[in-house]
Amino acid sequence: MRVAADATTGTTAAAGRRRALCVVLLLLAVQLVWLARPAYACGCGAMVHGPNTTIGVHHETSVVRWDGATEQISMSLSVYGTAPDAAWIMPVPHRATVRLGDPELADELSRITEPVTEYRHYFWPHAGDWPFRSDFGGAGDAAAPPADSSVGVVGRERLGPFDVARLTATDPDALRGWLAANGFTLPPALATALRPYVDRHWEYVAVRLAPADHGTRLTGTLDPLLLSFASGHPVYPMRLSRLATTPQELSLYLLAPHRMAPRSAIGGAPPHVSYAGRIQPQGAVRDFAGPAPAFLTTFDQSFPRPQRIDDDHEFRRTAADTPYHRVHYAYSLLQVGGIPLWIPTMGGGTLLLLMAAAALTAGRRRPTATPAPPPASPV
Repeated sequence: MRVAADATTGTTAAAGRRRALCVVLLLLAVQLVWLARPAYACGCGAMVHGPNTTIGVHHETSVVRWDGATEQISMSLSVYGTAPDAAWIMPVPHRATVRLGDPELADELSRITEPVTEYRHYFWPHAGDWPFRSDFGGAGDAAAPPADSSVGVVGRERLGPFDVARLTATDPDALRGWLAANGFTLPPALATALRPYVDRHWEYVAVRLAPADHGTRLTGTLDPLLLSFASGHPVYPMRLSRLATTPQELSLYLLAPHRMAPRSAIGGAPPHVSYAGRIQPQGAVRDFAGPAPAFLTTFDQSFPRPQRIDDDHEFRRTAADTPYHRVHYAYSLLQVGGIPLWIPTMGGGTLLLLMAAAALTAGRRRPTATPAPPPASPV
């Protein structure tokens, strides 16, 4: 009876181990499928790709110019993944023209808006200054489309690595069909996300992009595209970003006659203004915005949960054109001739005290004259 009981216990334990192993393998399989899910959107529009590949957008930098009637958007995406090519969809409120943008534009605006450095000095030594460090006198560390009547092809052109099609659509499923006919399997959710734009009779820019070397993965910062269209107010399409599966980061430079502000956070973190000021366009900025002075407002915004994005960015004029510029303070020990000022100050003060003490001591020790005795009286 004892042997039978032990055998039964062993069989039960083995079955339990097998069930546990199956559960672990199932969980691993689910996790691997989840990790392989592609990101179907970026902060500007839907990014789609072929089956069995992945692509994601980890940062997006865009420059928007609005003069009261016309809007221009220069967009640069930093992408990663395994896809050798991809397609990207951008909704626009009116018919758009598309051309290649200038890669120098965002770099020039970055230089304009970088923090101003102000130098400040302190008198007493801090941690890292002598005598709290042993290398006094050494150098400091340096700062570091298919045939379908519901889809119309307005135009199609080749721009560098981009195959650009400008489309109209009265049916979001037809848009999916156009892209599917060009070799891409799209998520059904994309048709649902496009519905608000179809209802408002927006048009679309569909871009097929691929590296110059066939078969090379799409990775790094892509060449910027420049879109121009009529608009009565500045808008930046963001609604399709709710399809993204990873957090999104947006950097937006907005050039307009006055300082502008987003109407809402549209489901992301509050937009952070990093620069506001009137500029005189030069170089690539002048080529993009024209020679007239413009007010530049720069926003940074993160979307930790893209599925919460519920609208497009719309901008309004602020009550005042208040300038803002970030300031970086650089602190250093106050020196004279390479010598920290506190050293000669303390040395001089100590010397004065010693001199005063010596003078006081000398005054106390000076001998006093003994008065002469009175002369003796004659007898």
